[in-house]
Amino acid sequence: MQSAAPIPTEDEIAALIEANADLEGPLLPILHALQESFGHIPQPAMQMIADRLNITKAELHGVISFYHDFREAPAGKHVLKICRAEACQAMGGNALAEETLAKLGLDWHGTTINGAVTVEPVYCLGLCACGPAAMLDDRCVGKVDRNRMDALLAEAGA
Repeated sequence: MQSAAPIPTEDEIAALIEANADLEGPLLPILHALQESFGHIPQPAMQMIADRLNITKAELHGVISFYHDFREAPAGKHVLKICRAEACQAMGGNALAEETLAKLGLDWHGTTINGAVTVEPVYCLGLCACGPAAMLDDRCVGKVDRNRMDALLAEAGA
């Protein structure tokens, strides 16, 4: 389960950046530290990271947007990941995903109005024989159909 993170201060952000800045290839360790501490990469951190590592904000944005697990905004209380890999698509995963997003009125990476659930795509949960698959927080669920998805959404408070 995700929790709402408090708004980080610049001192907290700077401390995490400095703790990782001298590592070889420091960008990913910095991003992981920020994400782990705050649940997302806070907007004020962008310029601070760019300045510290002497990279442009565009380069930083490219890295953050390439890795789907990095967030620029806090996630909902629960994160529902729906598998988008080929095996799950072959078993109806696309229709399940579209129906779920439509039911919640969201696009990918969106969070329900009540802040209960963020829906994200994931590219293989390793449950290819049990597709379509989903993961609610840290729990993988296979053979997800409409009824099972409704139960997951109800469990998450969506």
